[in-house]
Amino acid sequence: MARTNPAQFIQQTRAEISKVVWPTRREVLLTTVMVFIMAALTAVFFALVDVIIRSGLEGVLSMFG
Repeated sequence: MARTNPAQFIQQTRAEISKVVWPTRREVLLTTVMVFIMAALTAVFFALVDVIIRSGLEGVLSMFG
């Protein structure tokens, strides 16, 4: 494998970084808000599932206890 000198490495790195399409501030804001909304919905879903399972388990255990 051929070795490149540091100057060539920096030049190649800068060329690759210039190809990156960076998101706009609006895109970052929208995706951040969507992540928070999805996290909140997931938390509510699992809280409801937890309540349902707990009440079902308590009902079953009260029948035998």
